[in-house]
Amino acid sequence: MKITNEIVRKTANLAKLQFDEVQERAMVADLQKMVDWVDKLQEVDTDGVEPLTGMTFETDQFRDDTVKNHLPSEKTFKNAPKHDSSYFRVPKVINQ
Repeated sequence: MKITNEIVRKTANLAKLQFDEVQERAMVADLQKMVDWVDKLQEVDTDGVEPLTGMTFETDQFRDDTVKNHLPSEKTFKNAPKHDSSYFRVPKVINQ
């Protein structure tokens, strides 16, 4: 597949992107490299290779969702420098 300026313009329009001429030429070159790499993968012989649904054959180990004893609030907040009745107090990190 040949990547053209027209393909890049249409794709950029759909993605709400804007490129100047230099950026557009660079995008054509980069996309062409990607398409060439994918085309090269078509040459790989995959006969007899089963498709993967994941990268490992291990299965998840689940545990029962059971309620267990929890730490009481007094002990939870014992070493906290600042806290309310049921929350840790931390310094503000987002300024608006």
